[in-house]
Amino acid sequence: MLCGPLGEPAARLLPGVDDVIVWAAPWEGVNAPAVAEADVEGLVERLKAEAFDTALILTSFHQSPLPTALLLRMAGVARIGADSVDQPGRLLDVRHQRLPGRHETEAALDTAAAMGFLPPPGDDGRLRVVPPPDTVALTGNGPYVVVHPGASAPARAWSPERCAEAVALLTDAGHRVVVTGGPDETDLTRRVSGDSAVDLGGRTTPQTLAGVLRTADVVVSGNTGPAHLAAAVATPVVSLFAPVVPAERWGPYGVPHVLLGDQNAPCADSRARHCPVPGHPCLDEVTAQDVVRAVQKLLKESA
Repeated sequence: MLCGPLGEPAARLLPGVDDVIVWAAPWEGVNAPAVAEADVEGLVERLKAEAFDTALILTSFHQSPLPTALLLRMAGVARIGADSVDQPGRLLDVRHQRLPGRHETEAALDTAAAMGFLPPPGDDGRLRVVPPPDTVALTGNGPYVVVHPGASAPARAWSPERCAEAVALLTDAGHRVVVTGGPDETDLTRRVSGDSAVDLGGRTTPQTLAGVLRTADVVVSGNTGPAHLAAAVATPVVSLFAPVVPAERWGPYGVPHVLLGDQNAPCADSRARHCPVPGHPCLDEVTAQDVVRAVQKLLKESA
């Protein structure tokens, strides 16, 4: 798998991946490197040395696969396929075009199928990761609900005040709560955890986070990585979903979930990283009581 630095932890969790090549593309991400810094020639030479014969390019709906296809063609890859709305010239051998409203997971599977790569018998197409480790030493014994307050884009995050209220109400309702977050989110998780939740901010790797999410009863998260990791370990999700990207394409896939947030807010489909509407109403009008009710709904359905 060829991916960027931000995708590397996820790539290393995927079953069936033999090797991961990490390269920061100058057209990808918020802080993309300059073309001169990206060492395009070095990547092409490395791919040539590997002598790959086929490439399946998977990009989200708003990204073009053609820059990657060009580099792969320069590296001598003979057969290349991707989902593309742009005319590819000689860059793609298989140009798939996704069906309207397709979830990103389904669109990726459709593109693979167009290349002739069908799921093996018994594979239902749901998300998967390698088996995660036991994490009871982190979470403690007994059932629990995970609250993940952070997000890579501020527009996708519920406010810390709302998260703290939800943790307190979930605890009052009899739930044990575990709060998760990355190494740069320890102040946030400490604030949200208060005196009642287990604070795992900065204490998990991607592998151990998968274990924490796998044994949770429900995960409460914005539209960010842990929501999709929860889906990959088959845990129900309360999704606090800002409509800056469409939920039909980016919502939790293949697991029971409750979608919260005004999907018709003025910021809808804006792809904004910072909320363009004062007060962040699409998410902050969601109350802690709404989250508790959603958790209880999912628990009742799973029971």
